[in-house]
Amino acid sequence: MIQPITVEDALQSNLPVIDVRTPAEFEHAHIPGAFNIPIFSNEELVVIVTTYKQQSREEAILAGFDFVGPKWSSFIKQALTVAPDKKVIVHCWRGGMRSGAFAWALSFYGFDVQVISGGYKSYRQWALAQFEKEYPLVILGGMTGSGKTYALKQLEILGQQTIDLEELAQHQGSSFGTLGHLIQPSQEQFENDLALQLYKQDLTHPIWVEDESLTIGKRFIPKNIFYQIRSGQVYKLVIPQSIRIAFLAKEYGTLDPDFLVECTERIGRRLGPEQTKNAVQAIREGRMEEFIQYVLVYYDKTYTTGQSKRNPETVITIQSDTTDAVQNAKFVLEAYAQQLSTT
Repeated sequence: MIQPITVEDALQSNLPVIDVRTPAEFEHAHIPGAFNIPIFSNEELVVIVTTYKQQSREEAILAGFDFVGPKWSSFIKQALTVAPDKKVIVHCWRGGMRSGAFAWALSFYGFDVQVISGGYKSYRQWALAQFEKEYPLVILGGMTGSGKTYALKQLEILGQQTIDLEELAQHQGSSFGTLGHLIQPSQEQFENDLALQLYKQDLTHPIWVEDESLTIGKRFIPKNIFYQIRSGQVYKLVIPQSIRIAFLAKEYGTLDPDFLVECTERIGRRLGPEQTKNAVQAIREGRMEEFIQYVLVYYDKTYTTGQSKRNPETVITIQSDTTDAVQNAKFVLEAYAQQLSTT
């Protein structure tokens, strides 16, 4: 049996989602958690589209059948792996021929199939709409090396709602943010993942996020969400520089020196020639705390500039002499509870 389903109903369902678009389309961006069983390869789709444009719709359909004919058995076997109970949601780009043909084959085999109306395109429209809403964001702030990410994870362990923007962007936000191995998703995929995270939250309770700049690596936070981060209540960890330097030296000390040098030289214009030279030399000689001290001048200045754009009344400072996540999460929640009691 084949039935249409809306994006929202699909997201609320526990059924697996099969995306039948090409590997290239899927890799660029997809519905979070979807499985890719491409009905056409990247090259096959090019042939079909070319045939459609240069000959006719009918010739393109025949070309499609020529490509797909020997694959149906494999498609069904893959679908059984994804959905052994034979209940599944299917989509393509616009809910057209690819998903229709795939759904028909699965239904013929005995699957209960639902097809997302409008396909992936409808999910994109839904995702972008999520960024126009207002969210009860509460911001966890602090200069580089304050251990904010670890504190955020501890808040989640303590039952708070959190969204880790840096994890979604696969980047830690500075020039060194890829850590030499992280690969960022496309902008579209970052937005898709963020939209779903926002949708999952209970809007009657706070949602904790880190204080971020507009860009995380090469990925942009959607404009309205960034505005809410910039205008929201900030709980700012204030930790002595010496402790932050020790924390960062431990974090970066295991990274490849060549990677650190490359990243340092990338911000050389902002650091200045002398600072850059000294920082690179410190890396080469294994003097990690000195290297951190040189580059932290730039990052602290950048953070201070960003903070200056906030309404001071929205910033609550929390003094701490540690980067311990458990302790700092406790301090943050105490400050939050105290703020609630006075409003």
